[in-house]
Amino acid sequence: MREYRVIDADTHIFYPKDMWRRWLPSRFQDRAPRVVPHAQGGDAWLMDPAKPPEPLGLTVSLGKGYEGMKWFGYRYEDIRPGCYDPRARLADMDYDGVDAQVIFSDNRTMGQVMAAPDREFHLACVRAYNDWLADEFCAADPERLVGLAQLPNLGVEAAVEELKRSKRKGMRGVILRNWPSGNPGLSAADDPFWAAAQEAAMPIAIHLGFAAGASIVAAAPKGKVLAAAGTASMVGIAPILLETIFEGLFDRFPGLRMASVETGAGWLPYLLEQLDDKYWRNRHWAQLDLKLLPSEYWFRHWVITFVLDMYGVRNRHAIGVDNMMWSTDYPHNSCDWPYSRKITGETFAEVPLDERRKMLGENCARFYGLGET
Repeated sequence: MREYRVIDADTHIFYPKDMWRRWLPSRFQDRAPRVVPHAQGGDAWLMDPAKPPEPLGLTVSLGKGYEGMKWFGYRYEDIRPGCYDPRARLADMDYDGVDAQVIFSDNRTMGQVMAAPDREFHLACVRAYNDWLADEFCAADPERLVGLAQLPNLGVEAAVEELKRSKRKGMRGVILRNWPSGNPGLSAADDPFWAAAQEAAMPIAIHLGFAAGASIVAAAPKGKVLAAAGTASMVGIAPILLETIFEGLFDRFPGLRMASVETGAGWLPYLLEQLDDKYWRNRHWAQLDLKLLPSEYWFRHWVITFVLDMYGVRNRHAIGVDNMMWSTDYPHNSCDWPYSRKITGETFAEVPLDERRKMLGENCARFYGLGET
């Protein structure tokens, strides 16, 4: 059995140029996403002819250094092959001292796919991506490349079907971008999905928050909103966390496991304190009937990933040492490849070895069932 010492709990891919042509059914080839030149330079993905193409952007700035980062101008020839080639990715992991990576889709381009009004096209694209990820990218080394399936935003039945299909393909979890029913809030209509996830023992990862088709490319020319976006990463996940707890989701489905991804952890102690206080004060008139304190649901059912979060690590006991998972966000601009050894050495310098091991790998291995058949 492979020993996992360092696991990167949040990384991304960028599609190879020919991925959609090879994996999307032939009847959709006339609409298949493709690489086009961007008006401001470099390559871009045209996901929907009715929308502006998405430049490669900061999502592929790995190894460029802070001064070399840019939004427009990158071509496939300029970026590290590890963004899309599994063998190159494994080599990058070896060079960085990482035993395994959890693989997420590209947010901007996948968001456009999932906003497509044609339901058949939407589902075909999601399945094509999942098939490529499982059968080609992660198949290069399934013990080290840990694939998470993208779920369609087409209602509960479609989400359940893709969850089960992905489980059969060996995926270790699923990515949820919306409430499964498509409703604006958590509701009883979502329950068949939660039941299926619990039965399949499939962890649910929520990356930053819920969205469908949003693009931040419009903010790129000025750069200010774009540059500061990561500092507000908790804004999207906090309402979701509150709904799952206060709507009694975990009382109904005690086997559910959820991950708050790329949201950092340093903000959590204050939120957990306030959740318990507000529940205690308001539980009677609001008719809140929970079996546990709100914070207890966090410790039992949620984990969280962080990149650079010295404050979170210092306050790890209030967050839960067992609930924290280190990550790099490879190959995005927040990734410090190939200096992960240096960064983790500084981050965990004052942390006891047993706690360091949990946050660097053991928690992630347990959450996604790595090492299990």
